[in-house]
Formats: sequence, structure tokens, C-alpha cells
Amino acid sequence: MRATYEIDPPEWGETLAILQSVSLADGPEHVRARVVGVEGTRVTVEFPALDGETSAEQLLAACVAGEWADRGDVRSCRLVEVEWPDGLPGPAFPAEPGVSVGAIVKPALGLAPRAAAAVAAELAAGGAVLIKDDELQRSSPERVRAIHAAIPDDVLYAANVTGADADAIVEGGARALMVNAFIAGLGSIARLRAYGLPIFVHRVGSSFLRRGGVVSVSAQVLAELTRLLGADYVQVGSFSPRTFDTDEEVREQIAAARPATAVIGGGVGAENAGEQLERAGTRDGVMLLLGSAAYAHADGLRAGVAAAVEAARPRRA
Repeated sequence: MRATYEIDPPEWGETLAILQSVSLADGPEHVRARVVGVEGTRVTVEFPALDGETSAEQLLAACVAGEWADRGDVRSCRLVEVEWPDGLPGPAFPAEPGVSVGAIVKPALGLAPRAAAAVAAELAAGGAVLIKDDELQRSSPERVRAIHAAIPDDVLYAANVTGADADAIVEGGARALMVNAFIAGLGSIARLRAYGLPIFVHRVGSSFLRRGGVVSVSAQVLAELTRLLGADYVQVGSFSPRTFDTDEEVREQIAAARPATAVIGGGVGAENAGEQLERAGTRDGVMLLLGSAAYAHADGLRAGVAAAVEAARPRRA
């Protein structure tokens, strides 16, 4: 396993290698990490002890969010690229070809199961193939049953199990699950895989790693890791001022998400759906996720979703 960091000063990479493996300068050679490449400020470190490692927690502690981020003897350090070990599971439900449209149940908080079901029915009627709860709303078995009774069987409802009793929600008939994995812990993805259901991983919380200033992690690394740990739907930001991602970062995350579904969300609606896809540079294996923009449509929620679905259709020459 190898990881590349942008480090100032680059010589500090030698300290990082020892710190993130054996901690002692005379630690065992066979597991000691080593600097294997330096190009300007880009320093590549090899971690022999992590070969074949598949634990999210171990990978995070060793190279993604390790003690290197706590140090006061380095000016800046950014993790930009990782060659991950073999054996990570990846998505169980790869993306379908083409473009799909998903939607979020709003208001974010406060809807009782019956009211949430009525909203979900409108979203599905407009053409959403996946409906999910907002990251703020914890789901319940009652909510699962109510929403499933209101939507077609071929529409997925991703119940938010962050901080919830996932066993009870699955027993309540859930057909897909959502988790705020950067809050619950990225190891939660592996635990949810045991249910055999599609997993939507929300990226809320990841921005603290992405936007950490002198200590941070690249968009590509976090999207790759999310997918490799078992996410079937990976959020990648959007080409909208609603999210902080640059266009290049969004495209990097779309590529890193494959073969999972790359979910473009944040300020996405009918008025910019076509532009989102054009700037993405692909119409394969991506989902446009509609939030508040769909609810603001002049002809109502169902029409807002339908308009986005129509805008996402490929145009004939």
C-alpha cells in the first residue's frame, strides 16, 4: 500500500513514515513505512504493514486521518493519492448504465411517517428512482413501512440508519440503507453490507477532512475509499455554487466512484440538470439528486422532479 502526500517541508515525510508505522526510529524493518519517492513537495510513502488490510479503521488510523495530522513540527500535509490494498469489497450493486434521478424527502426534519410517505409518492410519480431521507432525519421502521406502501416496488427508498436501530429498520422491510458514514465512522459501511441491501453513503462530515487548510485529504481519496469500503451510491458534490467542490474535484470524484453510482447533488434541479451532466463529461453511471430545487417548481413537486428527469434525457442530434 502506498500513499502520496503534499508535505511542507518534504523532508518531514521521513518523520511521517516512522510515525505512521513503528513510531520508533529503530522499529522492526519488515513493517516500517518508507519514503519511496519525492517530487517537489509530493512525497510517496509505502506501508508494508498494511498490505492486504481491509479494516476501515486501520486504514484511517495509519494513513488517512492518523497522528500525522496532529503534529506541530510540519507546516502543511495533504493526502492526495492512495494505492489501496487488495481485498476491499467495493460496491455490491454497481451503477446502472446512463443517468438516473433521485430525490430527497423534505422538510428535512419533522415529517411524521404518513406525511413523509405522501412526499415520497410525489417524488416517485415524478420519476425519481431512488428516494432518500435527508441526512438530518433518522428513519424508523414505521417510516419505512409507510413510504414503501406509497411508492412502486421498483423505486428504492434509502432509510437513514445513522444512529438508528438498523436491525429494526431492515426487519421493517427496508430495501436500501443510507448512512452518514463520516459521522458514524467509515467502518459502518462494512457493517451495513451484511444486510445485503444497496447502501447510499452521505458525505456530510467529510468536508472537515477536505477543507482542513494546512492538514487535509483530497476529494479523490475520500471518494475512492467510500466506494472501496462498499458504498453503492457515492456523493460527489455538484457543479453548483451550493457546494465548495471545483469542477475538477467533482470529475475526480465521479471517476473515483466507479463502478458505484456517482451521485451529483447540491443545488441540482430542472433548470441546471443538463448543465450538470455536460460539465460532468459523462452520462453513464451517474445520478442527479434533487433536493430543495424540486420543491420550488411553480407547478409543484411532482412537476419539479419530472422536469429534471426530462432535462436529464440525452438530446438527439
